[in-house]
Amino acid sequence: MTNARDIVRDFYDKLSKGDAPGALGLMASDIEWTTMWHYKVDGRGPEKVAEGLFKPLMAEWSSFTLVPTEFITENETVVSLGDFTGVHGATGKTSNARYAHVWTVRNGKIASFRQYIDTLAIAEARV
Repeated sequence: MTNARDIVRDFYDKLSKGDAPGALGLMASDIEWTTMWHYKVDGRGPEKVAEGLFKPLMAEWSSFTLVPTEFITENETVVSLGDFTGVHGATGKTSNARYAHVWTVRNGKIASFRQYIDTLAIAEARV
């Protein structure tokens, strides 16, 4: 059986390879996704994450990476600390923002996600 940390690592790995369908496939059908950013996931489920986050994120940023640098795991909860680096499509400015992501994994699927990120670093790249 794959543990919670491995599932979260697999999520980041799939995103880094541009495999959004694979990343969405790691999510529970009723995943709850909470962000601090201007993207809003309205409702539950992988389709809602794709519509409210993945599509607008890819449309706004000409490139971006999420690089986890540390994982803290206890039971079903995984906290990943890392760096978001992105080039904004409209301004051409680069953003380097630290983040903390809190994941809950149940029955081998990502059941919830909460994002904490340096929103000022993101906002400065958008103007």
